[in-house]
Amino acid sequence: MHTQTKVKVGLFGIGLRAYWEQFTGLEERLTGYVNVVAKSMEAFDAEIVNLGLIDTPEKAFEAGHTFKCADVDILFLYVSTYALSATVLPVVRKANVPVIVLNLSPEASIDYASFNKLNDRTAMTGEWLAHCSSCSVPEIANVFNRSKIPFYQVTGMLKNDPHVWKEVEEWVDAARVARVMYYNRLGIMGNYYGGMMDIYTDLTLQCATFGGHIEIIEVDELSHLRESVTTEETAAKILEIQQEFDVQADCSPYELDRAAHTAVALDKLVAKHQLGSLAYYHKGTGNAANENTVTSVILGNSLLTGKNIPVAGEYEIKNAQAMKIMDSFGAGGSFTEYYAMDFNDDVVLMGHDGPCHPKIAEGKIKVRPLQVYHGKVGNGLSVEMSVSYGPVTLLSVVETGDGTLKLLVAEGESVPGEILEIGNTNSRYRFPLGARNFVEAWNRQGPAHHCAIGKGHIASKIKKLGDILKVSTVQVC
Repeated sequence: MHTQTKVKVGLFGIGLRAYWEQFTGLEERLTGYVNVVAKSMEAFDAEIVNLGLIDTPEKAFEAGHTFKCADVDILFLYVSTYALSATVLPVVRKANVPVIVLNLSPEASIDYASFNKLNDRTAMTGEWLAHCSSCSVPEIANVFNRSKIPFYQVTGMLKNDPHVWKEVEEWVDAARVARVMYYNRLGIMGNYYGGMMDIYTDLTLQCATFGGHIEIIEVDELSHLRESVTTEETAAKILEIQQEFDVQADCSPYELDRAAHTAVALDKLVAKHQLGSLAYYHKGTGNAANENTVTSVILGNSLLTGKNIPVAGEYEIKNAQAMKIMDSFGAGGSFTEYYAMDFNDDVVLMGHDGPCHPKIAEGKIKVRPLQVYHGKVGNGLSVEMSVSYGPVTLLSVVETGDGTLKLLVAEGESVPGEILEIGNTNSRYRFPLGARNFVEAWNRQGPAHHCAIGKGHIASKIKKLGDILKVSTVQVC
């Protein structure tokens, strides 16, 4: 299921059939504009369903049916000239997907001197109609609002306007991530860390909001799969670990073998259930096999996270969703929480034990032995890394008190400096409103204490995803 990620984009332009006989070449000219939009969209790795100009209500009904049958994820409406809202509403109602209104002028401005020298009022009107894309946008907006249809706008020029194509690309990317989430299979293995009430979540609400399927998995199954792992498979996995990570000299061969053994079993578990993400936690007490399993999962789970199958510890289902969103945007998405505040440098230290995201690490990730997992049973190998220096985005999926989810976002910067060398992922983050104001603004939104961290500033993309999913997005900075 999680491989069905190619986004399908519906595109149509609108016009008024009565114009075509009156103004020679206008229909062909406007059709060419629609094709310019389609050609530009092809660069965004999307399947484009381009129905050209819709110029009558009858064609509108046909177009809506076509888009519905094509299973498009998002609609782009290119307003090429004045057109009746009756050529729009049937399309959008039937398709029933988010709609983006493209109000794009063919040029930066009309060439007034050339225009006024035409000396033919019919030709002048035809030329004007080729430039009046903004004319019917208020009419369309009025009808959408009265029909309770959310819509979004991109206003600018058809050519040589980077803002326009950045916005369009972000909408396409957000629609693709929404599709990834719809088909994602999230595995949840084990149980909650008892008493950590902020991370408890409503599984039905998760599926109702994001789509996807949640597969409930017993830790016993992973322990059983460990029994089928061969010596050859373990040896190959050790080589992979050594290539991916900087394994420290004080890591014992026994612990490395144990971690590799479990990593192979995790690969088998993911393949068996076709998982696209995973949340896990299990005490492992009272059952030696399960304790052996759960105390040796960190390296394998880190490898999975680096292969676009993000793994969240402490059974943090909401954060597994946040990590999957960040990873699907190509930003990474590593598990993190507050570690401490540094008021001297005005930064927040954040990190977590457990799996990391290898693709967003600053340098090679260190593998270190731990004598104890703080607050947890057992010992074994863990990973230590910082997130790459530069712009970062934090994302939290927040369960509100009114039975809904919201997305909480912040943009900041990962900066160099002293970190805690305790075998965990941890980094230093600076925020534009300062450390003190950031933590207060973030906490005011009532998130769980975990969040996902990713590279780059992508809050605008996440906001668009929220619009597509019909969930609120709050950006604190």
